[in-house]
Amino acid sequence: MSHYNRKINFIDNNGSFRIEYPENTSYLYFPLSGEKGLKSSVTPILGGDSMLDQERFLLEPVSVENLHNNKNTRNFWLYMEDGSVWSACGSSAEQESRKFTASQDKSSVSAGFMWHTAKRENAAHSLTSEITSFVPYDENVEIMSVTITNNSSEDQSFNPIAAIPLYGRSADNLRDHRNVTSMLHRIETIDEGVLLKPTMSFDEKGHRLNDTIYFVVGHTGEGQKPLSFYPAVTEFLGEGGSFTKPRAIYRQQDGVASGVKIDGREAVGGLRFAPVTLKPSTSITYNIVLGITDDAKNITEINKKYQTKAQVDAELENTKKYWLEKVNVHFHTGSGDFDKLMKWTAFQPFLRRLYGCSFLPYHDYGRGGRGWRDLWQDCLSLLFMEPKNVRDMIVANFGGVRVDGTNATIIGEGLGSFKADRNGIARVWMDHAYWPFRTLLLYIEQSGDFNILSEKVPYFKDTLVMRGNGRDDSFESNEENIQKSSDGSIYLGSIIEHLLIENLCAYYEVGEHGNLRLRGADWNDALDMAPNRGESVAFTHAYAGNLADIASLLLRYEKSSGVHEIEILEELRQLIDADTTEVSTIEAKLACLDKYCSSVDSKVSGKTTVISISELAGKLTEMADSLRSHLTKNEWVKGEADEGWFNSYYDDNSRPSDRYAEDDEAVRMMLTGQVFAIMDGTADKDKIQKIINAADHYLYRSEIGGYRLNTDFKELKLDMGRMFGFAYGEKENGAVFSHMTVMFANALYKRGFAKSGYKAIKTLADTALNFDVSHMYPGIPEYFNADGRGVYPYLTGAASWYLLTMITEVFGVHGNGGDLEIAPKLVAEQFDSEGKAGINLNFAGKNFDITIINESGKEYGEYAVTEVKLNGSAMAVSDGKAKIDRSVIEGLNNTGNYITIILG
Repeated sequence: MSHYNRKINFIDNNGSFRIEYPENTSYLYFPLSGEKGLKSSVTPILGGDSMLDQERFLLEPVSVENLHNNKNTRNFWLYMEDGSVWSACGSSAEQESRKFTASQDKSSVSAGFMWHTAKRENAAHSLTSEITSFVPYDENVEIMSVTITNNSSEDQSFNPIAAIPLYGRSADNLRDHRNVTSMLHRIETIDEGVLLKPTMSFDEKGHRLNDTIYFVVGHTGEGQKPLSFYPAVTEFLGEGGSFTKPRAIYRQQDGVASGVKIDGREAVGGLRFAPVTLKPSTSITYNIVLGITDDAKNITEINKKYQTKAQVDAELENTKKYWLEKVNVHFHTGSGDFDKLMKWTAFQPFLRRLYGCSFLPYHDYGRGGRGWRDLWQDCLSLLFMEPKNVRDMIVANFGGVRVDGTNATIIGEGLGSFKADRNGIARVWMDHAYWPFRTLLLYIEQSGDFNILSEKVPYFKDTLVMRGNGRDDSFESNEENIQKSSDGSIYLGSIIEHLLIENLCAYYEVGEHGNLRLRGADWNDALDMAPNRGESVAFTHAYAGNLADIASLLLRYEKSSGVHEIEILEELRQLIDADTTEVSTIEAKLACLDKYCSSVDSKVSGKTTVISISELAGKLTEMADSLRSHLTKNEWVKGEADEGWFNSYYDDNSRPSDRYAEDDEAVRMMLTGQVFAIMDGTADKDKIQKIINAADHYLYRSEIGGYRLNTDFKELKLDMGRMFGFAYGEKENGAVFSHMTVMFANALYKRGFAKSGYKAIKTLADTALNFDVSHMYPGIPEYFNADGRGVYPYLTGAASWYLLTMITEVFGVHGNGGDLEIAPKLVAEQFDSEGKAGINLNFAGKNFDITIINESGKEYGEYAVTEVKLNGSAMAVSDGKAKIDRSVIEGLNNTGNYITIILG
């Protein structure tokens, strides 16, 4: 439809955007949330849902297919003087029937951080509606500010009615006792709207008294209350009616008065306001507030707080300001649209902090909360944007580690609160021990806080022992989930000790090919069907990198602190003292691990011993070297003369996942194994180039986002994982999986292959910004499917890694033991027409505006840092990097600091 503008148009420098006719694209939704717990999603026609958690849904729970199927959306109706009806949201039977014709309302969505404005212009009625939805950052309400404007030259009269169907119970009740739970409903009308308070929360596990109130209230912009109400679905719809053609509106039936109580019905927040006559070119506003509370007094306060247009407008500005201040990393490159896309990429980690990995239409799995992996990776971005409390978070998060090196998998409410798992299925993801160290290392580099390594932290304890292979029957289900010593006291170990336990246990848990066992899965959760003989070659590279880097960090800690010995749990010596030659066989490694796990399967001794840091670092380095030697010797796949790659996995029949064949259709290549081989140091420069060539040949598809996660295996591989049941090009089976693509880019930058790294991140960004292909609002999705559509938007760790890569690798701004170093890896096209690129961010509590000047337009690899100025004063250049000592930084003002870097 050529007359539609299908492009994302950015409308300010904060990333706010507009798109025309958004309802002509399926699956679009936008997140709205606050800090108090309310989480909403809203579509171009005001569909979507809203909830506090799995048990308390304000609106009916939806998945993506409901977005174009459900009719019970938020709505605002106008019954016109001539008897016609118009939905200001675009959700009426008439609008639905002509959605793709020339008579369609002219429509658009404009949106920014936590606000969404849907605008419709109707030629037949000469009316415009503008509905701004947002969730105040400090209140559990969602506000719809509805403004109707008369575009005609004559007065227009209409009756306005808001209609918000209320669900008011657990998501489980969508199919489990939906009708029965409606019998628990107690509906009441008050002067300002409709309240729903079920008598109890109902499921077969037990019935509990309910205190939660779900409500819809409203006023005109001048503070006038509704005239009457439609509180029950049956009366609102009427016999044979629907939410797109409710009989109460089309027949203009009178609503009920305030003070009416109705029991045992499905509820709707139907608010009928007084008839209005609008003069030409004038507007009227209605403020509709929907929310959840446990205290009826809060509703009284909410009615006062959001009574007038002026109050709501002021709250909207407060909300915008709050979130704009949170996103405090800003980029300037040669592409303004890319810079604005980065605003949304930087915002996504906040969304995942609020939503976890659930509660948006694509994310219809799980029951809330973030996973272990999410927790640590989201901290990567928060170190730049919300660093104030990150230290406390990191220390508390180590409390989720078990003494056998596994961990709780779900993060509960509050700092240091953990749950064993999400759905009552306790599993071991073999990659989980990798991520805490990576986050901790970034924190130490940024802060110079080596002392965090000596912080004492408890261990998580439940019935799971022997790395998930056994049960501790002596552990009572009502016990506190904290590891105890044999004397009954809580055992506390240093963060160093936690790191050692995690990584050493992983090192010893090997499969028959000498790589680390896959267990329940690794980073790729869909590789979940090889628990017996499966191996993750990919994360064997990763743990080799961890062991080497922990050794290096320990030596730096020794130099920084003057401490030469550390105290560790006595039982842990079994994993450290074992001679590498004596435990070189698979059987010996497993026996050593089994002996250790058996010694800590219930209570630990509580006894500690000391070990010299130099001895420990040497041992860890030896282990890392042995893994890398094994991987290089046994897991390299030779391809064409200039191509090659590492095998990534072994399946449950102990067969390698990757292979070369002369017929391209028979080649099997997975990206994950290449990422960690490059990132964690196994692959040398020659092998990295061969991996790039192979990835470009077999995995790269520019038209759908870049690097696919794997080639097409062309089989339902039941000995590997559920991913092979997915259609090729969907999710983990061959989609362009943003997270791993960004990590591929990060690894390439880290090893000096900046042009190839740029290719990976640029293709993702270009696809995300190409609305005709991605069909998504700005941001980095979890993946792009076989058609290039962005799927599972907003809640993905790819955003944190993308932001991290842009800051620390592309712009090269990173910490080194607390000092600031800048070593740009920008390619020529990333500079603007004046040869400038820039980044504004906080480091060590100070704000820096960094400008990088490349006047001669040199390409990466051709330029070097030749001059550095801090607030006009020359600074040192060493090893091709700008370096600013921590002591200098601490003497600066909090804001107004400028760094200029000249490339020559």
